[in-house]
Amino acid sequence: MPDLNHGDDEAAVNALRSAVMRLSRRLKHQRVDESLSPTEMSVLGTLARCGTATPGELARKEHVQPPSMTRIVALLESKGLVKLEPHPEDRRQKVVTQTERAEAMLEESRRKRNAFLASLVEGLDEDEWAKLSAAAPVLEKLAHL
Repeated sequence: MPDLNHGDDEAAVNALRSAVMRLSRRLKHQRVDESLSPTEMSVLGTLARCGTATPGELARKEHVQPPSMTRIVALLESKGLVKLEPHPEDRRQKVVTQTERAEAMLEESRRKRNAFLASLVEGLDEDEWAKLSAAAPVLEKLAHL
């Protein structure tokens, strides 16, 4: 467990934060559809991972307020990227499902971002690549805590 009162741990946490933020910014620029906000892309990614969800479930997963998610879902629906259907058990609710168009766009986006990362990785030596690939599951865990 890092001790943020210890200089080395504090420096490591600071370096990790800084590197993740810079890399994230660079990846965000590798967009396929400039008309979608990062939040809209994130919602589509969540639907791709989790399947259908209610707007309330999406709001919790995306850490936004339900009224904000309602607006985001409406925008995505108007762009033909999601569809709303009646909830199978609760007629008061709707479930959100991504469309085939959204699936294709996400796949193209993943390909573009993966190619960008692959071009960066080419600049690493074998030891650096081994460390980075070993760290990937840990970074994934952090992203979902």
